[in-house]
Amino acid sequence: MKTIFDLVLCLLTCPIWGPVCLLLYLLVLLKHGYPCFFRQKRPGKGGKIFELVKFRTMTNERDKNGELRPDAERLTELGKWLRSTSLDELSELINVLKGEMSLVGPRPLLVKYLDLYSDEQARRHDVKPGITGLAQVKGRNSISWEEKFKWDIEYVNKHNIFMDLNILWMTLTTVLLRKGISSEGHATMPEFEGSFSNSGSDKNSG
Repeated sequence: MKTIFDLVLCLLTCPIWGPVCLLLYLLVLLKHGYPCFFRQKRPGKGGKIFELVKFRTMTNERDKNGELRPDAERLTELGKWLRSTSLDELSELINVLKGEMSLVGPRPLLVKYLDLYSDEQARRHDVKPGITGLAQVKGRNSISWEEKFKWDIEYVNKHNIFMDLNILWMTLTTVLLRKGISSEGHATMPEFEGSFSNSGSDKNSG
């Protein structure tokens, strides 16, 4: 039912998000150049690895040694706007149509975090990852990792179609009001370093 729900809703709303994606693609192409998408390996349901597709929010500017400059230096004004509105994640509908993601579910995090989860936290992979989720409408990046995982597991335990519809509706409010865009002192969130450590540098995102 959840997969059918995702596909039907995606197809019904295609006349809305399709033109928006095309416009975003052209804007990113003009500002950031090619490629327009940021692709990164992420764990999906059961920990199966897939390639996440997001609109690029950074340039590929490198220093004299050929190394990528820090995220803060490569993040453009367009990129900041895309992140604050979550429009950079709209291209993840491609992942939904491919069956790798759901509209609603725990956000797909970095592959390197897989070995850091407790057994309980690892249950977030019992369902498909989502474009939005319960943790996103409960605080997004302004809450701690422990809180995020708590909401993820609550979703795993209780999810149903009506819960998904409510989260999608709440997501619209969260995005429009630009709530919880970042954790204090970070562009997004500090890296997850294990159940007993919530500090670190910004995660590598595009």
